[in-house]
Amino acid sequence: MTTPSTPSGHLFNVDQLQVKLFKNRQELGQDAARVVADRIKEISGKQDFVNIIFASAPSQNEFLEALAQESGIDWRRVRAFHMDEYMGLPADAPQSFGQYLKQRLFDKLPIKEVFYIDGNAADLQQECRRYSALLEQYPTDMVCLGIGENCHIAFNDPHVADFNDPVLVKMVELDLTSRQQQVHDACFESLNQVPEYALTLTIPALVRAPYLFCMVPARHKAEAIYHTLMDPISEKYPATILRSHLGATLFIDEDSAAIFLEKRSR
Repeated sequence: MTTPSTPSGHLFNVDQLQVKLFKNRQELGQDAARVVADRIKEISGKQDFVNIIFASAPSQNEFLEALAQESGIDWRRVRAFHMDEYMGLPADAPQSFGQYLKQRLFDKLPIKEVFYIDGNAADLQQECRRYSALLEQYPTDMVCLGIGENCHIAFNDPHVADFNDPVLVKMVELDLTSRQQQVHDACFESLNQVPEYALTLTIPALVRAPYLFCMVPARHKAEAIYHTLMDPISEKYPATILRSHLGATLFIDEDSAAIFLEKRSR
């Protein structure tokens, strides 16, 4: 593993995963937006539409703000998806993941189509099948994601994560760490307000995309980044799957990289 310095940050690889380290979350978000924008433009030059899955979390704030300001993207040729949604939360609730993306990205741009997961569907199994069919109809070109405090990607917490999941979308019960993270992120005032169940895209639904761009700033993600980069690849730490993907890039800052850098230097 080497860590050469580049104008856009420190760049190194862990297994197949490319890692870019930045001084702070602002620099991280700006660079990630530039990289994603360039990839959207490149794909647009080869095909009619670009299909993108987006994450919803405060860790994505700087990235999404910068991406919305990138020039030269024909958003009329982009189809957008999101990767998870609470069950039973009103669609217009500020904590709704679809609402989060609607406010920060989808309403700001002339995106061709946005496909929302309905966590209030009368038949939630049918909703999983409906969204799965859309993912099959419009194969994903790239995923913009984060990593949870317990190393989840989407809502694939360790106890439900399956690298060989036979479905693309499923219902899950959230573990305590995931629910507490929503309080840490100030999305909810208290744990008892955080829903216990959600619909999520599975790990195979995410990693089958040719390109994965993972933005993870902040000190409270430092343990997750350490486990992601240093532990064996397994469902115990779901984000470790990124290290086996040929088109994945992880963007971290000095805060989220703190434990990894400290232990690697020993």
